[in-house]
Amino acid sequence: MRILHVAASYLPATRYGGTIVSVHGLCKALAARGHDVHVFTTNVDGARDSDVPLLTPVDVDGVKVSYFPSRNLRRLYWSPPMGQALARQIGDFDIAHLHALFVWPVWAAARAARRAGVPYVVAPRGMLEKGLVRRKSRWLKTALIAAVVRRVLEQAAAVHVTSAREAAEAATFGFALPRICDVPNGVDFDQPGDRLTPPAASIAGLIDQGPYVLFLGRVSWKKGLDRLVASLPFAPGLTLVIAGNDEDGYLDTVMKQAAAAGVTARIRLTGHVHGADKHALLHRAQLLVLPSYSENFGNVVLEAMAAGCPVVVTPEVGVSDVVRDSGAGWVVDGVPAALGAALAKLSADPEARHAMAEHGRSASGAYTWAAVAERMELLYREIAS
Repeated sequence: MRILHVAASYLPATRYGGTIVSVHGLCKALAARGHDVHVFTTNVDGARDSDVPLLTPVDVDGVKVSYFPSRNLRRLYWSPPMGQALARQIGDFDIAHLHALFVWPVWAAARAARRAGVPYVVAPRGMLEKGLVRRKSRWLKTALIAAVVRRVLEQAAAVHVTSAREAAEAATFGFALPRICDVPNGVDFDQPGDRLTPPAASIAGLIDQGPYVLFLGRVSWKKGLDRLVASLPFAPGLTLVIAGNDEDGYLDTVMKQAAAAGVTARIRLTGHVHGADKHALLHRAQLLVLPSYSENFGNVVLEAMAAGCPVVVTPEVGVSDVVRDSGAGWVVDGVPAALGAALAKLSADPEARHAMAEHGRSASGAYTWAAVAERMELLYREIAS
């Protein structure tokens, strides 16, 4: 099949978190299955541009990625050259897969696909949640939903969600949605180089300081770091490592809260980690905690499970049902007292953590990218036929 994926940003712009990684993981796995996979995206990478060739396909792990410039209205990723390419080329594809909602490339691709008679799948990627709409850019997003997003969704061949929670959230908007297909994200298992390469001296030194609980992800209000920091007084002696990039400038708020709670000395900051550093932190952590207010999936949770690291998540995390059903960890209310008590209890129970580690390794095997790509291929073929 000839498959077009459309995303506002793409590798190497990893600052945008798990969506970038999961979209590429899916595209790479589909290409490995013999499909002709293309990606249309922009070169936007925060306030700067990714150092990539423009307007010509670039091979990225077997995926043909075309980067287009966005010089104006960059928060919407507006790119007239991409719009022109979509109008010319989308008719050459069997199906299109559009990622996110409140970005111009998705709207342009949906419009071009409708005009060319090409079916498309749209993946909200966690954006179709009323709580998030109300909290961030409420009036703008409400207007966009009425003017554009509703039509994009209702005229899709299918809506791709990554968890039952995301499907339930989408249903609350009352749209006349097409079929909803739950296909999870995959997991990039340990790479041989990550196991064999020693971590940076700073990471090795942190690990040598003793046991710790790990938060791994973007430093964002959405991730629930405020309630995680507030939980530390209920877990005396526990050390928290926060590993992630701070694109929103939210870290200052987190550390001010830590100072007010008297727990600054028990928090370690690493910044963004990947490769051998990420591998070492996951494999040596007592447990991983993800206390998000909203998480359509939670890639890092499956990565931790695959690494044999027990997990503690809040019910708002999309893969919380996987954690609960597999026994790979605990699903805990985000109230600081309850969260802190759970962290304290589990960090003091090595036998429970060992059992969770074994369950997590076993359960994560169902989330390889090869298995996920096979499921997605079946969806594409059903729609295209």
